[in-house]
Amino acid sequence: MARTRAAWIGVIALILLSAVAAATAAAHSAREMTARLESQAASDQAFERQPDRHPHRVVHSGTYVHRPVSPLAAFEPGVDPFTGTTLFLEGHRQNSATFGAMRESSGLIRFGQLTPAFVLQALAPLLLIFLGFSTVTRERETGALRQLWLHGARPTQVLGGKAIALGGVALVALAPAMIALTIAGASAPAEATSAGLIALAYFTYLAIWVLIVVAVSALSRSSRGALIALVAVWSVAVVLVPRGAAAFAARAEQTPIRVETDLLLAQEARQIGDSHNPDDPFFAAFRARTLAQYGVDRVEDLPVNYRGLVSAEGEALTSGLFTRYAERTAERQREQSRWMQFASVLSPALAVRQSSMAGAATDLENHVRFLEQAEAFRFDLIQRLNRLHADEVRAEDDAGRSRDAGAELRTRVTADNWAHMPDFRFRPATPQERVTAMAPGLAVLFGWLLAALGLVALSARRLQEDAQ
Repeated sequence: MARTRAAWIGVIALILLSAVAAATAAAHSAREMTARLESQAASDQAFERQPDRHPHRVVHSGTYVHRPVSPLAAFEPGVDPFTGTTLFLEGHRQNSATFGAMRESSGLIRFGQLTPAFVLQALAPLLLIFLGFSTVTRERETGALRQLWLHGARPTQVLGGKAIALGGVALVALAPAMIALTIAGASAPAEATSAGLIALAYFTYLAIWVLIVVAVSALSRSSRGALIALVAVWSVAVVLVPRGAAAFAARAEQTPIRVETDLLLAQEARQIGDSHNPDDPFFAAFRARTLAQYGVDRVEDLPVNYRGLVSAEGEALTSGLFTRYAERTAERQREQSRWMQFASVLSPALAVRQSSMAGAATDLENHVRFLEQAEAFRFDLIQRLNRLHADEVRAEDDAGRSRDAGAELRTRVTADNWAHMPDFRFRPATPQERVTAMAPGLAVLFGWLLAALGLVALSARRLQEDAQ
């Protein structure tokens, strides 16, 4: 290979491509991280700087929360380009995450972003195939293989030497991506374990390809046959299985579209009860329980504002409904992800991608974690505002504020209350949780490695038979 110009060109091209991918991905990730942090700070500041207002107006004015960028997302963006990164939180509604890169960019992003992970998953195996498909067949075609047997070389020695040479190319191809991964991990010491396991996953992945290339070259009778077989294996493992598995998972576990979900939510919300209808059975019972709790006979005699209590109760009901639908959708998405894990048995590319996404905290679980924490924060924020409504706004002023300017002014609580509201702080998966999430993918990769070693052993036996 060192004497072949095409080999040098291929290796240098992949190194440059990997370096460019690492640099551009790191720059994009840094910009995204800065932009989201600044947007979150601006959202928090805008919420805290609101003037004196009625608490229920603040419930509807809402606020934004932004999902932070994982330190390892520059290496493996995972599902982040396809999921939203920003949520608008308001009362009585649970909105979808928006501003995903997939929605804001052209459809070309579906073919894969130029990231270190994509280069290693898709392009590095191709380089190994084109450099190694004739490592053994060329020796057979030129007659050099017979001379090796005559000089006492054993098949395991020949195949081992070929694997070591091709493995050296794989290590060179790994270098720029591993440097980028090391830098990303060093920026956050807590990421060191995840970064190390991701490196192990890709080292194992390329070792699998090295062994497959050498074994197929040994089993093939011609270089052309070896090349065709290896390109077919690459096409199936890197392209067809991942795309086909994704399509199958989407059909096997279909998730409802947003419009359908909204209609179902509205229908169930009407069945729960209407807080604006005094004759509604549920809220009539709630009124009776509230009066009994405070020991009074009329809503006007309550020591708190009944409207605030109704808002809090209504929010609790609708929030429970939102949570059930969100959990149902998340479970279907998890089922789709499980189908992808099953398909990784047919494709090491899927297995390494599952592992690197879990390690980089850019997998589905991280997105679902963000949605769940944002919803918990939304519910807590709205209930705090409803509590202000009940405790700080007099019922008489609240009832007459639409026709009495003075009453309307008295229903406004001071702006100091907004500054005392908590800020959203996303809690990502811990390093231990990420290690656990990476385990299935790593197990499949090690299984593939053993299978590849078995294939090399089979090819060595065939070579031994030929030598005899």
